[in-house]
Amino acid sequence: MKRKLVIIDDEKRTRELIGRMVESFDLEVDIVGYGENVDSGVELIDRVKPDIVLLDIQMPDGTGFDLLRSVEHNLFKVIFITAHEEFAIKAIKFSALDYILKPVDPDELEVSLKKAIQTNISLPTKTQLDALYDNMRPSKKSRLVLKTQESVYVVELANIIRCEADSNYTTFYLNTEKRITVSKTLKEYETLLSAHNFLRVQQSHLVNLDHVKRYDKTEGGAVVMSDGSKLPLSSAKRDQFFKILENL
Repeated sequence: MKRKLVIIDDEKRTRELIGRMVESFDLEVDIVGYGENVDSGVELIDRVKPDIVLLDIQMPDGTGFDLLRSVEHNLFKVIFITAHEEFAIKAIKFSALDYILKPVDPDELEVSLKKAIQTNISLPTKTQLDALYDNMRPSKKSRLVLKTQESVYVVELANIIRCEADSNYTTFYLNTEKRITVSKTLKEYETLLSAHNFLRVQQSHLVNLDHVKRYDKTEGGAVVMSDGSKLPLSSAKRDQFFKILENL
């Protein structure tokens, strides 16, 4: 059974280009409609009830986020289409949602569509969307969405003590003594969190510097965290770590 797909973007040329790309892929999808703004997109989605929505973020009458808040039909997978706006992209990543950049690359689009087809069709959970809206507002505390096979967690960055790598998995240690393991690499989270006072002190350890208690010089040296864990400090990060400590 083919998935129904709609494309919502305020630029006609972009809509048509993406449509041609989708039609060139050997995928089980049918394009069932196009929308050019928030209002037409909401009407289209509620009328045709698609399985997958390719959704522009910035449109003349609002944003893709406004559209998601307005639709009644809520059983579809959304893939955001966005120009390179670092703030919006970071908010999307923090919320564990999918996106592709303009100008749209055919290979990236095909990969995203394959992923959408292979996963359960559902609108981002309310917790994901709430986190996304909050992360779009600088005055709000940043919240990170962590998806496991069983649950979707929304975690305030201030509650993360440290992250530990295990091959392609990352375990988050929280100040509630809870642990959450997700199937993403530590490198992905280092990129995402480095601007939020997190530092990779060693190959397998990314720490929230607000939870560093001290540096223990005994037994080769270790970074002591608020949960009592002791983590090795790589020689490559030593100067950066102590410089940051001086400015905390």
